[in-house]
Amino acid sequence: MSDTPPDHLSTNPKSPHFNMEVLQRGIGIRFKGRERKDVEEYSISEGWIRVAAGKTRDRNGNPLTIKLTGPVEAWFENPAEGADEDKPADAE
Repeated sequence: MSDTPPDHLSTNPKSPHFNMEVLQRGIGIRFKGRERKDVEEYSISEGWIRVAAGKTRDRNGNPLTIKLTGPVEAWFENPAEGADEDKPADAE
């Protein structure tokens, strides 16, 4: 798995942009210079995030979301499996 997070990712299992393997690694999102933990979906190239609009629900019981536009940065919070192995130090 690469060290760059996907351009578009969603936490909703019904979305075509849902990816459980990536979500298990943990994704950090910075939106307009502020770290956010409430992001439901994001797109780096298009510059937007979706966040829940309070406790409001739609008729299917899913949280209503609002789309906020601005600069989006994403990173992995945990390293990929196998990438964190101890490497031997150079012996002199």
